[in-house]
Amino acid sequence: MRFSRRQFVLGTLAGLAAPALVPQSALAADKLSVVATTGMIADAVRRIGGAAVEVRGLMGPGVDPHGYRQTRTDIVAMTRADIVFWHGLYLEAQMEGFFHKLEKRGSVIAVTDQLPRDLLRGHDDYDDKFDPHVWMDPNLWVLVADRVRDALIEKRPENREMFEANAAAFTEELRVLAGYADRTLATVNPESRVLLTAHDAFGYFGEAYDFEVLGIQGISTESEAGLNRISMLVDMLVTRKISAVFVESSVSDRSMRAVIEGAAAKGHDVKIGGELFSDAMGAEGTYEGTYVGMIDHNVTVIASALGGEAPARGLNGRLSAGS
Repeated sequence: MRFSRRQFVLGTLAGLAAPALVPQSALAADKLSVVATTGMIADAVRRIGGAAVEVRGLMGPGVDPHGYRQTRTDIVAMTRADIVFWHGLYLEAQMEGFFHKLEKRGSVIAVTDQLPRDLLRGHDDYDDKFDPHVWMDPNLWVLVADRVRDALIEKRPENREMFEANAAAFTEELRVLAGYADRTLATVNPESRVLLTAHDAFGYFGEAYDFEVLGIQGISTESEAGLNRISMLVDMLVTRKISAVFVESSVSDRSMRAVIEGAAAKGHDVKIGGELFSDAMGAEGTYEGTYVGMIDHNVTVIASALGGEAPARGLNGRLSAGS
């Protein structure tokens, strides 16, 4: 019997035990030095590793991982770290060769390396690769959290109890987040569930919540948006009377402005429904600078812009007033 992605992941949630508190005295004296490429991974490592880890994230708010290249400072940090977590699935395309070399010297973990391939979307630019944007579905991110937990346990088995408790608590937050997304996005009328963004980062979101997703650029921001693509999207907006599109915090809005101007030239008014977090989270130290806050923001902004019903400050009442 073949299970859907949603059935597969929800099955892993059902058997979770309630988290237990672990005394600080049970922790090893020295913190693990961890480097993580994206903010989403760094957030998961901090949540699960807790007081046992010191985490450095390479890519901050607004940084596009598709084109990111490691700096000398990054190289020093990664060669000295106890563990390096990277995403994989060709997200950090410019760094893959470096990571494969680094694997021979230390603990280097691609957090998506154990995801069942039948849960992944194909890549529109490369026949032999997959869409890397799995964080857009909180239920898939549960599996990434499991991978982080297991890697930390392998490196520091004496802290197993704490890692397991923290992972269980984080997974429960993801379950609540996924439920909020289900309920909130279901309030958008089916004919309005069209999500046009700067690049095709929301495919897993679309599959999880029944949205048609279109990107000006492909899955990678390294792909070019041609005039034919922009013209086709303009015609689609006009024909289907779509009134809102979305920009992204880590991608230039130049092409999206061209689409909006093209629609206006044909007598159709299109507004920017909001700025979404696609390949990077919000500012450090803010709620939107966490994985849960990032997805809460996206769900709330999309639902509100497309005629659905969403609380102004999101799931936890913590979204900034401008969201």
